[in-house]
Amino acid sequence: MHVAHLSLTDFRSYSSVELELEPGVTAFVGPNGQGKTNLVEALGYVATLGSFRVATDAPLVRQGAARAIIRSVVVRDDRRAMVELEINPGRANRARLNRSPVPRPRDVLGLLRVVLFAPEDLSLVKGDPSDRRRFMDDLLVARAPRFAGVRADYDRVLKQRSALLRSAMQARPGRRQSPRRQESEAGFSAAGAGDALSTLEVWDVHLARHGAELLAARLDLVEALRPYVARAYALLAPASAPAGIEYRGTLSSTASTAVGEPGDTAAASPSTGGATPVADRAVLEEALRASLLEARPAELERGVTLVGPHRDDLFLSLGELPARGYASHGESWSFALALRLAAYDLLRAEGGDPVLILDDVFAELDSRRRRSLAEIVSPAEQVLITAAVPEDVPAQLAGARFDVAEGSVIRVK
Repeated sequence: MHVAHLSLTDFRSYSSVELELEPGVTAFVGPNGQGKTNLVEALGYVATLGSFRVATDAPLVRQGAARAIIRSVVVRDDRRAMVELEINPGRANRARLNRSPVPRPRDVLGLLRVVLFAPEDLSLVKGDPSDRRRFMDDLLVARAPRFAGVRADYDRVLKQRSALLRSAMQARPGRRQSPRRQESEAGFSAAGAGDALSTLEVWDVHLARHGAELLAARLDLVEALRPYVARAYALLAPASAPAGIEYRGTLSSTASTAVGEPGDTAAASPSTGGATPVADRAVLEEALRASLLEARPAELERGVTLVGPHRDDLFLSLGELPARGYASHGESWSFALALRLAAYDLLRAEGGDPVLILDDVFAELDSRRRRSLAEIVSPAEQVLITAAVPEDVPAQLAGARFDVAEGSVIRVK
């Protein structure tokens, strides 16, 4: 897989740009702040429908413009497909495939698969669990685009259930409450805590069903990803302790015991770090419902949903120690990069090379890690690199080069 053409209109700093790309290595070189990352960010957006730099779409539209348009021509197995995305802040985005509209933007997911490493990825090791959850879920969607719908369904149910919990908390005796606020948040009239609790049971069923599907997929993903992470980290940091990953969930120990012991056909608890879990959706759904019931008093007291994939984490370790808080800066960089390289190797093993993007990575690495990374990525079908100066691009990755400065992108002959 590779991108043959990229066209931007009113995206970030670019009023208009047209780029012809090819397989192999392409480097975008220029001083910081000139728009190099904007180019690869656009391709990341096509692959995920989101930016790795900002949480909303508004900053992606050039100042003064009403919308931004990204067009990319993707080549896979000698077949070409044009994907067009229209970004409309405050309104629904639109998508076209081969110039024909599609019902929803997420219908184009999977046409371009990208693995992108950027300085922001240090948060995968040092940041909050939400960064690692996003890493897992984006990789799930890259493996199977239907999980974009699963994640959207889970988020929708979670929002409704959490609004209901807030309303129930406000309706408890001794708490001040606003019926108007209850109605706006939960979508139903303030009929008291009794009605809220009966409705909560219905949302428990929905949350457990969608949550079990997402949880099962994450557990399978972590099992598949684990050997690739260990291998990539060992290549980048051979003198360091071995890297490990483990899924840490929020299922209660009581619920886990109720659904079976490790080694049965039931699933081991993803919260205990015990035996390798069997991602049985039915068993996980039962465990989620039991955990929600057990957590209900605390949820009603706090007005938030305390159990489910939205509170889980991917635990990273170096030897016997957690990477977060114990890894050095160099080890953290290597671990974050190993996660991305592992994602790349997993996707490649399951069906074709994704496009590999390295955004301002080599400047942060010492000479040994730089050489190791260059050797690892050089066989990829397409590698896109951004760098401030040509010297930041290792000699092993010589290829096409574009100079980026003052809003222009010029191919170097």
